[in-house]
Amino acid sequence: MADKTMSADEVAGRLADGMTLGIGGWGSRRKPMALVRAVLRSRVRDLTVVSYGGPDVGMLVAAGRVRRLVVPFVTLDSIPLEPHYRAARERGTVELTEIDESMFMWGLHAAANRLPFLPVRAGIGSDVMRVNPGLRTVTSPYDDGETFVAVPALRVDAALVHVNRADRLGNGQYLGPDPYFDDLFCEAADTAYVSCERIVETAELTKDAAPQTLLVKRHTVTGVVEAPNGAHFTSCAPDYGRDEAFQKTYATTPWPEFAQRYLGGGEQAYRSAAGEGA
Repeated sequence: MADKTMSADEVAGRLADGMTLGIGGWGSRRKPMALVRAVLRSRVRDLTVVSYGGPDVGMLVAAGRVRRLVVPFVTLDSIPLEPHYRAARERGTVELTEIDESMFMWGLHAAANRLPFLPVRAGIGSDVMRVNPGLRTVTSPYDDGETFVAVPALRVDAALVHVNRADRLGNGQYLGPDPYFDDLFCEAADTAYVSCERIVETAELTKDAAPQTLLVKRHTVTGVVEAPNGAHFTSCAPDYGRDEAFQKTYATTPWPEFAQRYLGGGEQAYRSAAGEGA
């Protein structure tokens, strides 16, 4: 079994212009921010980003790397509106497909199961159908004859997720209260890259935690990156909470100033400037 460890910059080097990139986490919670910063250090652009969006979306949009977004929302949680995403939408600089949270989840399920779509009740009778005229409905072939939304598969070229622990083979473990669908992102992707707070031996993953915490399976993973504090400034419970002070700095600082101060000098420079202590 192969050792899949690599650096964040090696992950970014495997991405290409025009890819569809799935990013795990939820809002401003357990986002793979070290990997996102590596993408920002690369030259990749013209991306389609599929995400329960947070600062990952905001940063990539602000840097001009995104052509199209597929999201149910983009929020910083404690700051409801992601400012850089909002600014991009107001300027009309990105294409947007906005669907219901449940529809998004079942789109990932469809992709993970290599299905073209899955039928769901979510969206029927709502404006989701109006603002997404490309969505289609299907009728049950059984006696009920019910009409469903045919949610298309959210297939992605590469997925980026962050977990608490992983081994070198690609098994990933979450220790917080919510998996945030990171397993589905990996299963829906052609390639998947997992960053983690700490790489441990395989046997250690279940030494003090239940087997059910092994969220990400090695057969879905292409590369593993050890990135302590790799979700900063988002939360990674129980290892750390959201850095609310830094998130406020991010939300209130003009993007060129923020990018120059925090993103121009590599990961160690970011950690020093952000005051999070590598």
